[in-house]
Parts: sequence; structure tokens; C-alpha cells
Amino acid sequence: MSSSDWQEWVVETYSHLVEPLEEWLFEQGALAVSLEDNADEPLLEPGPGETPLWQNVKVTALFTGSINLSPIKQALPSSLLAGNSRNDISTLEDRDWERVWMEDFMPIQMGPRLWICPSWTPPPEEALVPVLLDPGLAFGTGTHATTAMCLNALDGLIRGNERIIDFGCGSGILAIAALKLGAGGALGVDNDPQAVFASRDNAQRNGIEPDDFAVVMPDDEVIVHWDGSADLMVANILAGPLMELADQLISLTAPGGAILLTGVLEAQAPQLIERYRNVNLEVNQQRDGWVLLAGKKPS
Repeated sequence: MSSSDWQEWVVETYSHLVEPLEEWLFEQGALAVSLEDNADEPLLEPGPGETPLWQNVKVTALFTGSINLSPIKQALPSSLLAGNSRNDISTLEDRDWERVWMEDFMPIQMGPRLWICPSWTPPPEEALVPVLLDPGLAFGTGTHATTAMCLNALDGLIRGNERIIDFGCGSGILAIAALKLGAGGALGVDNDPQAVFASRDNAQRNGIEPDDFAVVMPDDEVIVHWDGSADLMVANILAGPLMELADQLISLTAPGGAILLTGVLEAQAPQLIERYRNVNLEVNQQRDGWVLLAGKKPS
């Protein structure tokens, strides 16, 4: 093994042991530690400040090739591992990891017109409406089923000059896509300051003027001025917040306006449909156990 190579150490543990295991691995010289689901267990988006984990977690630590991991592996406390767990070390040849990472993200078609494209790749000729969005900050890039369903629906709904609210905007991908499809103005709302920053940054990257896309926190007075004026309300969050926000989301929607809700599992759909019964929600799309609910506020 060359000193320029890397070593990947994979161990399995339980969620309550992740933090002490991470600390131990960093103390031994780990350069990075990543976490993955180890039991195909669904994990919903965490709330602000939360870091929920799967019950069974695969922990991968990256070390340089110059470290002798054999004695370190022998010293790993068994109390930090799941019973009969995997505990493997492998060698990774040195590569241009940035290039490898970039190759994993290619343009993705989301609708007849709409494509999501990383900034380092020229949009395909057939991409009538390319949205430039790079992975980062753990916010949506369009690959998750709920985001993909919303983007596909937006491609069919936007005809021109609509006012759209993206509630729980994350990266701003939905509002930015709507604006590039022809919407006349957008409001993004998120309770995470990082999301507000990411949305504004992505809007600038796509040539969206600040006057066309306001991004604010939920307590901003700007939201009041949008009451009853959104031709399209989009909320890709979770069923719990969607239940709590129902009255506000409906109030912000203009009479006759469309409402798209997702972040909802199939089993949660009936409860949401009942909560939003005044706007006649129906299942519009289904992917990977998630649903997109679509409705219309009475004129």
C-alpha cells in the first residue's frame, strides 16, 4: 500500500453509540466519518437542530495510507459496536476524488422542459429550461422522490406570470425552477438560516433577481403581504408540519390557486387529505412510498 493511498474502515453500530464511536475514530486519526442506514430503515427529514439516526448504522471512517490500523482495530472497544457487526478495513487507491464526486452528478430531466444540471456540466441541447444546482448544505438537489415529483408537476402547471410560494424552500430549487419556467414572482420560506442563504445563492447562480425571489424566515412580515395572493403554493416538508401549517398555507393561497404538498408517505395521505378538505386534495403522483398531493382553493 502506498502512503498516497487511503484506508476505509467500515464498522456497524447502534444509533446511541454513534457519537462516542465517531469521537474515538477521530482520536485515532480519522480524517472523515460518514453514516449510512444499515437496515433499509426510512428516515424522515430532521427538524432544525436535530440529528436523528437510524437504529442500525454503518459508520465509515477514512484514514491515510500511512497509518497502521491493525493495532488500532484491536484496540476498538467492543462496547461501541453492534453485536456480530461488520468491522472491515480496505484500501482505496489515490484518485482525483473531486472529479470522481463530480462525475456522480449529471443533468437530470424532470419534465418536458425542465432539467436540473450541475454547474460544471453544460446543459444538454434538449434542456429547454435548465436549472443550475450543485449538491451542498444537505438541501434538495432534485434527486429525492418528493422533490422530483414537485418539479415534474411544476413543469406542467407553470404557464407564465404566476406568483408562487415555496414553503420550506431548502435549496430554493422549486421556486427557482418555477421562475425559470415563467412564474412572475416567488416567495421562499424556511426556518433554517442556512436554507435561506442557500436559496439566495442558488437564485443568483441561476440569474434570478432578488426582487423576483424573496427568501425569508417564517416570522418575517413580508409573508403577511402575500396573504391570499399565491397562484401556486408548494410545500415539500413533512406530514406533521403540513398538518400544523394547513390554515396558513391555505390562507396564503389565492382563490382558485393550486396547492402542492409532499414530504408525505402513502400511509399519511388520508390524514392530510382530511385536514385540507376545503381544497380537495388528491394523490397526484406516487414514488418510492411517497406521494404528491394536489388541490385547488375554491374561487
